[in-house]
Amino acid sequence: MNKRLLPLVVIGVGFVVAALLIVTGPDVEPRPSRAVAPLVRVAEVVPRSIQLRVWTHGSVVPRTESDLVPEVDGRVEQVSNALVSGGFFSKGDVLLTIEPLDYEVALEQARAGLARARSDLSNARKTHQRQEDLLTRGAASDSQRDDALNRVRIAQATLREATARLSRAERDLARTQVVAPYDGRVRSERVDVGQFVKRGASIGTIYAVDYAEVRLPIHDEELAYLELPLAHVGSENIEPVPVVLRTRFAGKEHEWHGHVVRTEGELDPTTRMVNVVAQVPEPYAVDNDRPPLSVGLFVDAEIEGATLSNLVVLPRAALRGQSRVLVVDDQSRLRFRDVEVLRSANGEIYVSRGLAAGELVCISALQSTAEGMAVRVIEEAPQALAGSPAGEPGS
Repeated sequence: MNKRLLPLVVIGVGFVVAALLIVTGPDVEPRPSRAVAPLVRVAEVVPRSIQLRVWTHGSVVPRTESDLVPEVDGRVEQVSNALVSGGFFSKGDVLLTIEPLDYEVALEQARAGLARARSDLSNARKTHQRQEDLLTRGAASDSQRDDALNRVRIAQATLREATARLSRAERDLARTQVVAPYDGRVRSERVDVGQFVKRGASIGTIYAVDYAEVRLPIHDEELAYLELPLAHVGSENIEPVPVVLRTRFAGKEHEWHGHVVRTEGELDPTTRMVNVVAQVPEPYAVDNDRPPLSVGLFVDAEIEGATLSNLVVLPRAALRGQSRVLVVDDQSRLRFRDVEVLRSANGEIYVSRGLAAGELVCISALQSTAEGMAVRVIEEAPQALAGSPAGEPGS
């Protein structure tokens, strides 16, 4: 066979085989395409009573802080071992002693002055009495009696002055010892033995350790969830609001329990924040499980709020726009529903109106939705939605 005709033969055979396959193949029946409904996760609506909480943060400060100030001049004779930065002391402890010699001398002088004034007053009274007797016998004039009475009054004034000087000398001598006014801790000190200190000059800073305070800023909208007195009421009518403080220190999480005891007087016009003050008792109490709640420590705070009934908690993903959700009806079709959202926090929304118990709310993100769109449902486990830190009371 001619080599030039071989390719044509091969092509012809291929066409013949293809034709046989087409003729002998099975018949193909066309079928219409079927749309597949999207698969969505849903959460069942379960209304319940929920205790709301507000989260904020702040730094620990002392409830009472004072400048340590001597009330007399003098050279420092002795300094307590507790009068160092970070030192602890008890109420009544002598923190500092000023050389008392000058004040002891002043006290003796005041005592001598008082004795002299008493003697002068006794003599003046005797003289006045003699003038009264002489006047009744006609041996003295009225002017002499009046002079004697005037000397009595001068002696009485001198006695009062001497008594006041003695009292001041006693106080000055007592003030040569600087005594702790409360149980506390030293923040800073600026004095040592041999130093001359002046009356009224600060030599250190101390603060009380009976309570620690934390100033917690809260947005004005969050105040609606807290039962805090914003107007003036009697202190006996104020119910302390529980608060839990948490922080990470030395590689571990620690917490302290306290109460919100008051709100500060004004609203910040820039941040719209109100500062509330939480108190924790005995912040330096010995506890092997946690460190002391030291001044300056930064803490996160969780404040207990009001308990509201018939609230529905849903993931934040359930919200479409500002106040709308998607409800899956009995025919597995999506329906838009307007709801009233009480609050949105920590990835969850709290719905107060618009949903009925047992309804299914779509919590999946969908690229496109339409009223009445068919879906396939995967129901979310109820416990997956109960892990909120703002769960039911007692959680």
